[in-house]
Amino acid sequence: MLLDILRLKMYFPIRRGVLGRVIGYVKAVDDITFSINSNEVYSLVGESGSGKSTVARCILKLYEPTEGRILFEGRDVTRTRGRELLEYRKMVQAVFQNPYLSLNPRMSIADIVAEPILEHTGVGKDEAYRAALELLERVGISRELARRYPSSLSGGQAQRVAIARAIALKPKLVVLDEPTSSLDVSLQAQILNLLEDLYSEYRMSYLLISHDLSVVRYVSDRVGVMYLGKLVEEGYTENLFENPLHPYTQALISSIPEPDPAYGKLNRRITLPGEPPSAVSPPPGCRLNPRCPRFMDLCRREEPPVVEVEKGHTVSCWLYAKV
Repeated sequence: MLLDILRLKMYFPIRRGVLGRVIGYVKAVDDITFSINSNEVYSLVGESGSGKSTVARCILKLYEPTEGRILFEGRDVTRTRGRELLEYRKMVQAVFQNPYLSLNPRMSIADIVAEPILEHTGVGKDEAYRAALELLERVGISRELARRYPSSLSGGQAQRVAIARAIALKPKLVVLDEPTSSLDVSLQAQILNLLEDLYSEYRMSYLLISHDLSVVRYVSDRVGVMYLGKLVEEGYTENLFENPLHPYTQALISSIPEPDPAYGKLNRRITLPGEPPSAVSPPPGCRLNPRCPRFMDLCRREEPPVVEVEKGHTVSCWLYAKV
């Protein structure tokens, strides 16, 4: 197992007054557990505010989790500091949604890609720049463009540079936080094909955060579905898309646009009423119960356990638990 997330919680304090007194917490991630295997694409899906990106930032050590453990290749990196943290960062890299915000506008493209090589490998400047140029060519950026600055690049080119920087140290895990959502459809396909080629070539794992379920189905081995800080369903991609169990997963998958209108008529769209509750004061029991079309009294009283319905396919719902 490459990465194990064990009962992870991330609460953000709400402060008020001159003294900053804590009056509550935003429970962005609330007790979730999942694993990512070596050479696997694992996706987290869910609507905005479900906690997907917060999980990614905890894994990247940008946030210090409130509770829980993060194990990387069996080693606990939850409270890692100093040299151990530096080694961990070499093995876990990221590609963010907006490449222009993640690339230094004062550095040339070649400098951006060469920087992690210089900082982490101890090679000379000439060797680092040769490696950077080779990486840029591998992702489709010419040597002429390598002299330019991020502001002169298109969105697709800038994201290619971000990918080149992420794989510069040959990491074992790359976190992809909505890597194609800011691009048009034709560029999305190019970036996805590039990521798939690099995945096979470098034998690394991906954690993909995405709203686009069509993309998730195309690239993922396994999928986790999040709702209001909870992991409500998890399974192998085809099993989960062909047989969604949780009412929230069913609603998500029914919202995927169908290119054939005739086929779409055969698949009724499921619409959940209302809006997601506040993460400050989530409802007791199952968090979907105020919106769920199949809720029971038990759903309002107790949080459902995680049930393995079939091998590798788990769901947190009272409909499948033995009461």
